[in-house]
Order: sequence, then C-alpha cells, then structure tokens
Amino acid sequence: MGKGTAQEVVLGFDLGGTRIKMGLVERSGRVHAFRSVPTGSAEGREHLLATLRQACAAAETEAAGHGLRLIGVGIGTAGFVDAEGRVAYATENLPGWTGTELRRELEAASGLPAAALNDVHAMALGEAWLGAPASLGLQNFVCVALGTGIGGCLIQGGAVFGGRDGHAGGFGHQIVMQDGGIPCGCGLSGCWESYASVNALKRLIAERMPGGFPADAARSGGADAPEAVSDGARAEDVDSGSGSPLPIDARPTDTPGSLGGIADVSDAYDPRRLFAAARAGHPAALKIVDEYASRVAVGLVNLVHTLNAGDFVIGGAIAAQGEFLLSRIAEHTERRIMPVYRGAGIRLHAASLGEQAGVVGAACALLRRV
Repeated sequence: MGKGTAQEVVLGFDLGGTRIKMGLVERSGRVHAFRSVPTGSAEGREHLLATLRQACAAAETEAAGHGLRLIGVGIGTAGFVDAEGRVAYATENLPGWTGTELRRELEAASGLPAAALNDVHAMALGEAWLGAPASLGLQNFVCVALGTGIGGCLIQGGAVFGGRDGHAGGFGHQIVMQDGGIPCGCGLSGCWESYASVNALKRLIAERMPGGFPADAARSGGADAPEAVSDGARAEDVDSGSGSPLPIDARPTDTPGSLGGIADVSDAYDPRRLFAAARAGHPAALKIVDEYASRVAVGLVNLVHTLNAGDFVIGGAIAAQGEFLLSRIAEHTERRIMPVYRGAGIRLHAASLGEQAGVVGAACALLRRV
C-alpha cells in the first residue's frame, strides 16, 4: 500500500509511575497494537527515555506491518508539563524526570512531529474525543482522575484549558484540611489527594478496619445483609440507598467484579476487597465506602463553587466502581453545594475509555496539530 493510501496513525504513549502504555492510533480513534510495559522508573531518566526511543524506532515498521503510515508521536506523562512539552516538575515517582524536554526528545527519536502533555490532560482529551463526554455531546466538563494521587483537567470547547503555564488541573492539591492535615507528596499538608486518592483509601481502610478485609470478604456480608448482591448482579442493580438527585452516567463495564486499575496488591487493605465486601452488604465496608465518598465530594464541591461546572467525568482506578460509588459521591456533593450553583443540575459521568484513554488522548493532541 503506497503512502498516499495508507491510513495515518500516531504513536501514543501514556507514561505512569508503574506502566507505560502505548499504541498506534488512527484519525478515527481506532487503536492498533496496544500494549504496556513496566516503567522501570527506579532506573532513572535515561532508562525511561531509552524505552521511549526504542518504541519510536520500531513504530514505523510496526505501522507498516498493519498497512498504516506513522505521522507523529504523542505522550501523556505523570508530572506537570508546560506548553513547550517540557516536564516542569515530576515527583520522585519518576526520578530525574523534572526538566526533561520531552517533546524534543520524541521528535529527535522519531524524526516526526510530537506532542507532550500531562497524563490526566491526555486522558480528558481522549474522553472528550471518543469517550463518555463525546457520546453525550459535551464540549465543556471537568475531569477528575482518582488514582494513586488525584489529577484533573478542565475541558472547554472540546480542548484542554491549561492556564498560564499549562498546569491547570492540579485539583488534588487543593487544601481541604488547614491544621493538622495529612502530609502530601507535594510537600504540603492537607491536600485533597491525601484524603481521597486510592492511597488515601487504603489508609482509611487500615484506620477503620485495622485487620483489613479477608480474601473472602465478598461472602462475609451474608445473604441477609441489607445490600447483598447475588452472583452475576450488575452494579446498576444495586440500590445505594442514597436517593441522590444528581444524574449518574455509569458505563456498561460497571460490574461487581470490575475493579480494574487498582494496584494489584493482595494485602487485607486492598480496595478491591473493600468494594467486594461492600457490594455483598458488609456493614463495616459500606460505612468505609460512604466515608470515602464523602471525602471525594468535599473536593468536588470546591470545584463546583470555583468553576460553576455542571458536568464532571470521573476517571482513574476508582471509576471502575461506576454507579455503586458515584451515586454515593453524588449524594454527598448535592448535600453540600450552595443552591445557587445547582442550576440545571450537577452530573457525574464515569470515564469510559479505560486504560486506552491516555494513549488515545496523547495521539489526539498531536492529530489536532498535523
């Protein structure tokens, strides 16, 4: 197939603290050769760049093998990325990553145009292009990613609003506890992500249930538990008991066993065990889930009052819980917001692209330029 007729693709990367996801993305959004490899961040900056260079070097041949033509590279990375594609700041989860001229490195490695942006910005852009917001026709929304930390992005007119330096969306570092707050990895104390991230949830489980939950916690609630879920029941069939007036858009992947994205740990404080127990009606688990939902709602209320936003897309590991968790978050959010901000309603939507969102969004950032 000649160059004039081959489908054009972009090599998209999603670089996180533990995995690097990648794939070839067509202009239609179709993804080819999606895969992930360990980040190996402990080995330092040069190891990360070597992994990216190796993928760039192989991408053109790989694309041709699928009858495709590579036209550029896009990457979403953990850390703060400025408008020039430079990593302005990254935590020690990516040692030495601060200061990396990432866009230039990828252009040099591929000989093609490149785009670099924050990983949650990339996720939000992917959702705006092909995910839940796109299916609803949303051009303006706030994206919140609940993962190891909490990231965010404001989408306006279908594009990322980066602010003065490209760093808008650091929602996880809004201060929610001024005095005696939990120390945060950013150097401050009392940040929202110290109370509402996945790591914060693990700590909450340890505090409220010192022995944690056993591996068979999903069965310990008993058939007579108030919210027991029969085998194979869908999460949207579970009555959260919230009576929430906020609309919830839960994706079809919301099933009782779906705990995708949460770190694969096997200890008693594994959030997967918590949610399995809560779905089975375990009273202590339900109480912890409700407290966690309340902590998430605190930050969302601040965002509603600051941005006067109506639509929120919730992504990250926790989003896999769908309506089972989002309905509880919605209830606490509705209870706290000022009536004048309710307007036409506050709507929560579960992100729908899953682990491909960042790869798709990174490619989208480049496709909009070429």
